[in-house]
Amino acid sequence: MSSELKYGGIAIFRQQLYLSENLFCTFLAPTASAPKCSLSRVCPPSHIALRIRSGAANIVGPTICFDGKIIMSHVLNNVGPGLNIVVINGETGVVEKSAYLNMKTGRKKDILAPLKKIKPGMIVLVASFDDVTEIMTNEMRELFTGMGSTLIRSVKRRDSWVFAGRAGTKIKSLFEKQAVNDEKNDIYEGWPEMVEVGGCFPRAFTD
Repeated sequence: MSSELKYGGIAIFRQQLYLSENLFCTFLAPTASAPKCSLSRVCPPSHIALRIRSGAANIVGPTICFDGKIIMSHVLNNVGPGLNIVVINGETGVVEKSAYLNMKTGRKKDILAPLKKIKPGMIVLVASFDDVTEIMTNEMRELFTGMGSTLIRSVKRRDSWVFAGRAGTKIKSLFEKQAVNDEKNDIYEGWPEMVEVGGCFPRAFTD
């Protein structure tokens, strides 16, 4: 495990994350009156519940819950190193695409292409896993800034980052968090803590 975490109890750590994921979001459709994505309240009709959790170092992948369903997770085996992204139609709430952009071995043009195709008004949910900066360019950062991110410009090597925004609005998102990689404060060997955001996101943009 030279390239992974070197601390005791990793099996217990993984198990705890798997158990927490079952609480984090349910695979069964919640009732209309029950909060979704483990929120403390029911979202109003004009909003949609979401919760995003980053990966844990380079060991356990992130989780993205939207409208009461886990869209991406380590358990579903549909996440990967880099940027894990879900794109949603803001008006209908329909998930249009979910994928991970490999920021370690991918090609820059292959990362930029899908980001540039995200249409204005689309809701974009992002969770980091492993390192997201190896092939990160200023152009990529500016695309996320245009979705409402204020932290992406400061995301550095091995930082944890989660974000929910809307393409084409450039309005500061209230759903964003970053944990900085700092060897003095890292809780895993060489990696910062996981970060998480959750709440009720508006379906459509309003002035």
